Amino acid sequence: MRISEQLFPRIVVLITTTNKKGKPNVMTASFVMPLSFDPKYVAFAIGGDRLTFKNLREVPEFGLNILKENMKKEAEICGSYSGVEKNKFELANLVVEDSKFIRPPLIKYCPISFECKVEEMKKFGDHYLVVGKVVNEKIREIDFRPLLHKAKGEFPKIC
Repeated sequence: MRISEQLFPRIVVLITTTNKKGKPNVMTASFVMPLSFDPKYVAFAIGGDRLTFKNLREVPEFGLNILKENMKKEAEICGSYSGVEKNKFELANLVVEDSKFIRPPLIKYCPISFECKVEEMKKFGDHYLVVGKVVNEKIREIDFRPLLHKAKGEFPKIC
């Protein structure tokens, strides 16, 4: 049994990155956790073969955008395609907005977005742990139900 089937449900987020030429990418993630209250730190796990990981090596900044429970379609699209082959922002009809302190954009209709600068990327098993310091947060909505991911069987099964 995979660990993702044993530790659930988890919140679902969209991670935004950009490469050194400024081309953005977005991916769905649920291996996400808070690390510190003050200052705020967040972390997520990612496979080293992902475009998002390559982008983080080039531009060590990311947006972490929390999804509401009615954003399942966006999560499925951004988790089902590679940014190498498809423009997931267009496919998912994501509206982006400029961030204040990082180069990657934020997702406008997410209730909370964190602008993060990478402080650490370290490999653990088959994934890397990416630790980001929150340098800015955009709170658009406080009272919302987050989209949850329950990974039983094939991805994505979002509840």
